[in-house]
Amino acid sequence: MKGIFALARAHVIAGIREKDTLFWFLVFPLFLLTILTLIFGRLGQDPEIHFTIALIDREAASSDAAFSPSAIVRELFSSLTLSETPGERPLFSLRTPASTDALDAFQEKEIEQLRRGNRAAVLVIPPGFDRNVLQSLQAGGQSPQPSVEAGLQLYMSQTSVASETAAAIIEQILAGLDRNLLAQMGLYDEAASIDVVTEWTQQEQADSEVPYVNYVLPSIVLMGFFTTGLFGVPGTILYNREGKVLRQYWVTPLSVRQYLLGFGVGHVIFCAIQFALVLLLGRLAFGATLQFSSWHTVLLLILASATFLAFGFLITSFARSANGGMAIANILNMPMMFLSGMFFPIVGLPIFLMILVYANPVTYVLEALRQSVGIQAGTLMPWPWPVLVPLLWILVCSAVAVRRLRWDVGS
Repeated sequence: MKGIFALARAHVIAGIREKDTLFWFLVFPLFLLTILTLIFGRLGQDPEIHFTIALIDREAASSDAAFSPSAIVRELFSSLTLSETPGERPLFSLRTPASTDALDAFQEKEIEQLRRGNRAAVLVIPPGFDRNVLQSLQAGGQSPQPSVEAGLQLYMSQTSVASETAAAIIEQILAGLDRNLLAQMGLYDEAASIDVVTEWTQQEQADSEVPYVNYVLPSIVLMGFFTTGLFGVPGTILYNREGKVLRQYWVTPLSVRQYLLGFGVGHVIFCAIQFALVLLLGRLAFGATLQFSSWHTVLLLILASATFLAFGFLITSFARSANGGMAIANILNMPMMFLSGMFFPIVGLPIFLMILVYANPVTYVLEALRQSVGIQAGTLMPWPWPVLVPLLWILVCSAVAVRRLRWDVGS
């Protein structure tokens, strides 16, 4: 046992002393957590629907009618820029030309802003709008097109989801205004109409929303374990073998099984240091609230570390050189990481990819860990599969490594 713990201690000290190892397996997970949280951390924190639109009234200067639909449109959209609840963002921010602005130049400028994505829509009231609306209303409102909406010019961007949403809302507002105008003139039978109500809803339980840092933290933890096992383990062992370091174990009573056990204990300690740093950064810098203190969560973390360690041993047993080991690790790295749901959902993938998803042990330990800390319900396999599949991989990889691993390249 003394030799096993001496190997574990040597492995941890060597990993901390090497600059490359220190960066990729300790600093990089902290850096990635910082970048992802700073970029995506505010998602879902500002859920109010809000659009910036431009309203250009070309009818105001020429209309002298006592009943002015264009004035009603202006007042309606101006009212939508006021919030009914103090401190809440209104539905629209309205851009209108100043009295000194040339309407053509202002309209051209706002349409250009729409193309750039700085406006959600541009609404133009053309000359003759009041006359055309009144004639349509007096005709009995029997046109299949709403008279107010048909008389306006609405510019929107088909490449912008925000613009399409704003245009849909504006069309509903104008359709409602048209019905009100018809009703005022006695040309609209509200009793015979069918009300269609559209509600723009947010999540019902805002308090239960998971902050982004809580969602991404288990992924960063497992990514650190994964890269340490897949790259750090083969790299260390294979470089030592090429440097004739492992040959020295020939003259000791240490067996391959004992060497792997000692190396594994050091790997688990190294992962524990890595986990502690990531968790401290998440809590102190970004306010993460996840609890990893339950016994089943701790066991899952140890299971994850052991699973990726076993894959590292498997790569070591097949590779004949350090460069060959890194090549095999790179081949496995991307498919295993991205086909696990670590950074994006894996629902709806083609059947041949779903086969890889179900065979991937990272999928199971990630889902089990997220479920354990309370941020995701199980969606792939019920218990005990999230534990049995990684254990099966550990047994297979360890058995192959014990049989194939040699102290020297030529042995």
